[in-house]
Amino acid sequence: MLWLCQYNLSLTRSLTHSRTLSFPLIDFKANKVMDSKPKLASPLVSSRESFKISVSNRISQREGIHGLMSEGLSPVTGGVVALGKFDALHIGHRELAIQASKIGPPFLVSFAGIAEVLGWGPRAPIVAKCDRKRVLSSWAPYCCNMAPEEFQIEFSSVRHLTPRQFVEKLAKELGVHGVVAGENYRFGYKAAGDAPELVRLCEEYGMEAYIINSVMDRNQFSINLNSGNSKDRGQVSSTRVRHALAAGDMKYVSELLGRRHCLTLMANEQGRFSSSKYKVSAPKTCLLNLPPKEGLYEKCYLFIDDKSIVPCKVVIDPKYVHVEVDVGVTDNFDTRDFQFLRIEFGDP
Repeated sequence: MLWLCQYNLSLTRSLTHSRTLSFPLIDFKANKVMDSKPKLASPLVSSRESFKISVSNRISQREGIHGLMSEGLSPVTGGVVALGKFDALHIGHRELAIQASKIGPPFLVSFAGIAEVLGWGPRAPIVAKCDRKRVLSSWAPYCCNMAPEEFQIEFSSVRHLTPRQFVEKLAKELGVHGVVAGENYRFGYKAAGDAPELVRLCEEYGMEAYIINSVMDRNQFSINLNSGNSKDRGQVSSTRVRHALAAGDMKYVSELLGRRHCLTLMANEQGRFSSSKYKVSAPKTCLLNLPPKEGLYEKCYLFIDDKSIVPCKVVIDPKYVHVEVDVGVTDNFDTRDFQFLRIEFGDP
């Protein structure tokens, strides 16, 4: 996937931009998807040389951004931000990061504290907070060999901003070089701004702006998991991942995520792990993210000390998560003091 990195753009913002990208762009004036055939950065440079130069420049840009951070500037200064919620880190989110990496160092920008401000009830995340960096690191081969980084803006600080004020914040306060968003992205107070307005405002403030088509869910049975959300047009979404987990359809979950679902548990004051020779059990109070529905899952993998991967089966009941391995596969569990468990669910 590293062939995606064919384009070299300076960190310096300019009002004149090249838009020869190798992914679908939407021309809002013509109301059509633009041709997106990849073009070489220069006719005098071979594709292999162009690739090497591009990757080198991306790495230099990322190093330059960290240098700017040491000078007290925004962590995303000079970077390219993908806008979204990024709950599940699914293949649609990954596509945003891929397109951002074609322009410069990619960042995923989301909003912290939305649930508290809007009065939403608490719910378990799809990806454990402590596991997000690992997932993003796995995207590096798709993103010009750069792992996207996350940056959160307090929702309370931008909730009442108009679309123009929000874009101005990105440009002037955060020093963003470029913006990538999905075709259904809304922003500004009461979601007043849409994708065409985002493009217009970004151009006005001298930033690159690219809108990409939604990644569609190709699972023909996914309609059974549809929540009735009016925004759902069949695209991959975190809502679909949640419904697939609730149905216990781990093959479908893997398709939506582009990886196996990882369940993370950590011992705490409310619950401790118990173990026997080839079984370890943890109360659900130890869960750090959303599990699939109750039941038996045969093809799973237990990560021990982040070094050893052991095939296992998982049983989820109303109160506990039980992990069992075959006799002789690993050392007896009763000799280990488990404080942390990481389990991946394979296809049935």
